[in-house]
Amino acid sequence: MPDASPTPVTAAILVIGDEILSGRTKDKNIGYIAEYLTNSGIDLREVRVVPDVAEEIVGAVNALRARYTYLFTTGGIGPTHDDITADCVADAVGVGIDVDPRARAMLLERIKPEDLNEARLRMARIPFGAELIENPISKAPGFMIENVIVMAGVPSIMQAMLDSVAPRLKTGARVIAETIEAGNLPEGGYAEGLAVVAKAHPGVSIGSYPSMTPAGFRNQIVVRGREPEALAAARTDIEALLARLQAERN
Repeated sequence: MPDASPTPVTAAILVIGDEILSGRTKDKNIGYIAEYLTNSGIDLREVRVVPDVAEEIVGAVNALRARYTYLFTTGGIGPTHDDITADCVADAVGVGIDVDPRARAMLLERIKPEDLNEARLRMARIPFGAELIENPISKAPGFMIENVIVMAGVPSIMQAMLDSVAPRLKTGARVIAETIEAGNLPEGGYAEGLAVVAKAHPGVSIGSYPSMTPAGFRNQIVVRGREPEALAAARTDIEALLARLQAERN
């Protein structure tokens, strides 16, 4: 990865495909990308899902690429008629698109020349000026143009593409996260006090996360931030709050 940027590096994910919205395909990419970006010091700020409709894709690409450092898209770069992501990104950025000799050569590493029909050649159509993103699994590349990173929807291929493009991205300081066990204290019992702590530590993100276990409800408080000192101060105040509330219950 490049050296970390002193300012936050942000990102959005745009998931493209009717099959996601219909429920036929269950998305497995959002969580993977989110964790990958977090570990790289890139803040994922927004996720959208849009259908295979050109106007919807172009509008979302333009809105998100203007708002964040990077926009990652998944889906819609295959060989069928409804795979229109590459065309839509070219439209959004304002460039032409055609079969790219580099992409065509990549496809020929896996496909015999006589089998490289018009449908398969669709996967070599790349917006003018884009950098290719290697695909070691099926060879059909993704691409990066300006701050838009276009990847396949198939999880294994998307993950390989993400590994390929990651070294080109600027990153920020990584977020540190620490978990504090709230024990058997109910959220309603500490919510007001936690809000006071959060207000006192504006540089730290504080969240409460209940879950059900065989032993009953389990509440955890997660503190996130980039400055270790600020994180430690917030944690101290939260632990003091929980200790006081626990003592009052006993």
